[in-house]
Amino acid sequence: MAEHGFSAAEREIKRWNPQRAQWRVEFRRAESDDRRPAVKCYFVEGVGLTCVLVDGLRGPQVVFRGIRLIGRVPSELDAEMEAHALERDLDIWYCLGGDLSWPGFEFDRGAQRAGDAVVSWASFFNTAGIAGTSWDITPAEVWNHG
Repeated sequence: MAEHGFSAAEREIKRWNPQRAQWRVEFRRAESDDRRPAVKCYFVEGVGLTCVLVDGLRGPQVVFRGIRLIGRVPSELDAEMEAHALERDLDIWYCLGGDLSWPGFEFDRGAQRAGDAVVSWASFFNTAGIAGTSWDITPAEVWNHG
């Protein structure tokens, strides 16, 4: 991330017991950009990386199967994902938050305000055998991202 102009800051956010702490590393595009990190990575001690949140306004673009996921109008992103799935006879499903996704792709999409508009953010997760779903492993602050 440093090669792309990002700085990092790390802090512990939760301790379940003496063996398991959860911490977050925030990446910002510039030291002076204190308002909102571009990317937040969440780790669980003894497990490793469990969640990556890419902000819809400041985060880097993430492309999956040719579809841009970050900073999009949510309805347009859903329509493109649905068309892609139907063209390839892929299953589609809806995340617990009601957003479209594909089975097997560990990703949840949300929406955040961008002035008078709304754009997409994405959370990529790894349940790492300690959780059943993204909602079990993803910190509450991710679901409140906006």
